[in-house]
Amino acid sequence: MRILLLGGTGEARALATTLHPGYDIVSSLAGRVPDPALPDGPVRIGGFGGVAGLRQWLGDNDITAVVDATHPFAATMTAHAAQACAELGLPHLVLSRPAWDPAGAIRVGSDVEAAQVVADQHYSRVFLTTGRSGVRPFMSSAAWFLIRVVTPPDADVLPCNHELLLSRGPYDYADECALLRDNRIDVLVTKNSGGELTEAKLKAATDCDIAIVMIDRPPLPAGVKSVGTVDEAVDWVAAL
Repeated sequence: MRILLLGGTGEARALATTLHPGYDIVSSLAGRVPDPALPDGPVRIGGFGGVAGLRQWLGDNDITAVVDATHPFAATMTAHAAQACAELGLPHLVLSRPAWDPAGAIRVGSDVEAAQVVADQHYSRVFLTTGRSGVRPFMSSAAWFLIRVVTPPDADVLPCNHELLLSRGPYDYADECALLRDNRIDVLVTKNSGGELTEAKLKAATDCDIAIVMIDRPPLPAGVKSVGTVDEAVDWVAAL
């Protein structure tokens, strides 16, 4: 049995550590982040070239099962993996960390909708944590943005008034409170990524009486089996 582990998340690294070297696994990273934290075991970096390319790669490399532990918003990769595995008849699991409780947040379906909320509500100082790919819809906004990202977005998609904060979690509650207070933030815009590494910003925003705009996760492909923890993914692999 040879397993492709679609990774790039802390859960993927934890799963690779648990499975390696007892199982023959290959972790795959998209390659969008320079100097990524690498998992244990063999690693490939880069895309597959769509569903057809992934299907070809799976066959050429004798993969017998796929675990998708990508980011909850990596919808394209998740859809491609589901389709390729269905066409090849390969066992396929999605490891998706539990979502945050959106209670009290303004829920929207996309970063475009989030930008519209910022405009409609006349927020003036925005803490934007949607990742480098989620900046473009805000580029015409008149608000000021504190944009926290791991790697900087392209300059031509940045809003006129902004400050970039290049950083990678985990973050603690006290530091998040200070960040919000020192920058006079009046709204936090975030994706419902889930997980503990960046959850402190939600409690900090709530306690500081700062509005939260939360982008809902894209749905998983129909019929896909999913689990929420590394232990459950390990059990699934062991049962194959």
